[in-house]
Amino acid sequence: MNDRVLIAGIGNVFLGDDGFGVETVRALAEHPLPDGVEVVDFGVRGVHLAYQLLDGYDTLLLVDATARGGEPGTLYLIEADGGAGTGPVGAEAPPPALDGHQMSPDAVLALLDTLCAGTGATPPRRTLVLGCEPAGVEEGIGLSAPVAAAVPEAVRTALDLIHGRPHDETDRPRTESTGLAAN
Repeated sequence: MNDRVLIAGIGNVFLGDDGFGVETVRALAEHPLPDGVEVVDFGVRGVHLAYQLLDGYDTLLLVDATARGGEPGTLYLIEADGGAGTGPVGAEAPPPALDGHQMSPDAVLALLDTLCAGTGATPPRRTLVLGCEPAGVEEGIGLSAPVAAAVPEAVRTALDLIHGRPHDETDRPRTESTGLAAN
């Protein structure tokens, strides 16, 4: 990744493994990063994320708990088809829900599309999700053991992406190209 990059940790630290994105970006922020790379803990502030994206980024990397049916702690690297606005081709997207504390990545990107249309701003050219399969998202503070163990590997994966380093596929996240399906 070159150019301007935003790495956004999202999730609710009061819902167990939903805090994965927040914990990962906190750990990532301790590493030296190239110019043009911003790491921000957005937590549950999806509306703020959408407005921040109006500042113009080439790449958005969302870090979030992502339930896709794997074993808890499984990492996924998902490339969203078509950048922001990942609904089915030709489908009319419903208006984004503006509950600032309950916005999924899909809702954030739908709001971004609306904001870009109204302001003339350009959404990120590339949108990726670095997700982790949660063990549970019930009320409680702290990550489960398998999700906590996945945080260092998620940080390594993000650093590899930032620095454009190839990574060994044997012990890395599953890579998928699909619409966003993160929690």
